[in-house]
Amino acid sequence: MVAGGGLIRDRGRHAHAAAPASRWARSRSWIIALCAALVVAAGAVVAFHIAPVRPSATKPPLRATPNSSAPQPTAPTATPPPAAGGLAADFAHLQTGLHATVGVIVRAVGPGSAAQVALGGSDFADQPAWSTIKVPLVMAAMRRQHSDRPTTPMTAAITESDNAAAESIWESLGDPATAATAVGNVLHDTGDPTNVESRKLRPEYTAFGQTDWSLTNQTQFLSVAACDPRDRPVLDLMGQVDSDQRSWGVGPLPDAKVKGGWGPSPSQRYLVRQIAVVPAGQRGLAIVAMAAQPDSGTFADGTRALTAIGDWLRAHLDALPAAQCPA
Repeated sequence: MVAGGGLIRDRGRHAHAAAPASRWARSRSWIIALCAALVVAAGAVVAFHIAPVRPSATKPPLRATPNSSAPQPTAPTATPPPAAGGLAADFAHLQTGLHATVGVIVRAVGPGSAAQVALGGSDFADQPAWSTIKVPLVMAAMRRQHSDRPTTPMTAAITESDNAAAESIWESLGDPATAATAVGNVLHDTGDPTNVESRKLRPEYTAFGQTDWSLTNQTQFLSVAACDPRDRPVLDLMGQVDSDQRSWGVGPLPDAKVKGGWGPSPSQRYLVRQIAVVPAGQRGLAIVAMAAQPDSGTFADGTRALTAIGDWLRAHLDALPAAQCPA
């Protein structure tokens, strides 16, 4: 029994000793598993921080929408021609460097055309026309002879501004009063009210050259004459003036038809003038009348001022009035 009892006690003791051992084994397994998990987690964290970051694929740029702030490309637009006020301001800037009293009128070609730009502040209404009056003078003579073929004096009066040739044409029209009326009729037919001078106010100069002819009236005359088939031969001569006349003002412009005039005042201060028909591309023709009286009083400075104005007109031609002659 003892032995057997002893066996029971031993079995029981061994039974009581085996239970704690089993719990420890299970606890140790949990600890090992937890440690392993912590190690794996730590490795993942480390790997996350040291692993190289792969660049993502490039995304297409954001498209601008009406409500987005992304920049939107804009197509280039043509600069609109300056308005009349802008032209005047721009010309005033040029005028400060001319050192001259100047005036410019630009009008669209054609009867009844009212589109015009006036610049410079002076219309030279009380100043002599000088040789610009030779244009209606030759037109009057051609109408008198009923021919569209200019004579040698007519050609010389326009292309060379020959005074002797012009005087012979004037005399062919009759006495001074009759000649003045004939030339005046050419002007009046165009709506230009100018009366041609018949007297030699200054004996050393021609009577017709002393006609007071404003820039406004000059453009009125030429805007109509440029579209009159009877006057085409004279306009053709204006396109053939010699290099002395073509080298200044708007003369250098391609296909410009010009006539200059110049002369001194009683105090020997030169006035330089020019009238012209200027092509303005597909828009048609522009009529230009301009004059300059330089502060220095010299002819050279007068032509220099008109050349600067001519260059300015070339740069602003798209903004100036122009039209086609009526069919």
